[in-house]
Amino acid sequence: MKQYNTRAIMASLLICGFVGMFSETALNIAISNLMDVFHISAATAQWLTTGFLLTLGILMPMTGLLLQWFTTRQLFIVSLASSIIGTLIAALAFNFEMLMAARVLQAVGMGLLIPLMFNTILIVYPPEKRGAAMGFVGLVIMFAPATGPTVAGLLIEYLSWHYIFWLSLPFLVLGLFVGLKYLENVSELTKPRIDLLSIVLSTIGFGGVVFGFSKAGEGEEGWTNPIVVVSIIVGMVALVLFVLRQIFMREPMMNLRVFKYPMFIVGLLMVLSCMMIILSSMIILPMYL
Repeated sequence: MKQYNTRAIMASLLICGFVGMFSETALNIAISNLMDVFHISAATAQWLTTGFLLTLGILMPMTGLLLQWFTTRQLFIVSLASSIIGTLIAALAFNFEMLMAARVLQAVGMGLLIPLMFNTILIVYPPEKRGAAMGFVGLVIMFAPATGPTVAGLLIEYLSWHYIFWLSLPFLVLGLFVGLKYLENVSELTKPRIDLLSIVLSTIGFGGVVFGFSKAGEGEEGWTNPIVVVSIIVGMVALVLFVLRQIFMREPMMNLRVFKYPMFIVGLLMVLSCMMIILSSMIILPMYL
């Protein structure tokens, strides 16, 4: 097995992953402040988080395909460039639209980085060390959202919400330079056939469901809003068609055969439930408190 500088590679990926997760929860604390600064409602302000998650929901299903088409370094550079540019724009933002665009760029960076990080670590570490490596990754990634609210609260209290992003920026640049020096191309490029219909169904499916649930929180109509109902129905139909297409394709964009293992489904449902509770609480509680 080829020897890699695992410590440097791990450090680069974890620094960038930590900053991405940190900025996600840190901004939630600033939502009430941003509502006053930009003169927007809570329903509008929450799009800073749900727009981020919507972009992730659209992009992440495609990353498996991207990992087979582009080298590790190419994806790393693109993801960090998007994150850095988005963070810089957010730090300089003077209106809601500018901050929203910055959040989308940050989401593109994170959507590429997180799958790339796990894929790279599984390759550069030998099988007997992968468990420890993945545990360390999980520890760092879960520690980042926990520190976000505390640090953001201090920054907002004594400086301004802009410093959430000014604080993140140098760490992203540091992670980029470390990665450029030590990160190697570890994945094998197979360049499978790109199925455009799968991409379209995935985008409509995941995007429609996330958009529908997010839109339900706006206005008095809520779940009876025709836009919400149509978005969710169209999204669910597209997801069903996407699943059927992946099952019957010889080279699927997303291999769904892992769902034949019952313990995988149990673990996935547990993670899904936990993340739904954590992410929803982190939006509602700061505004309530």
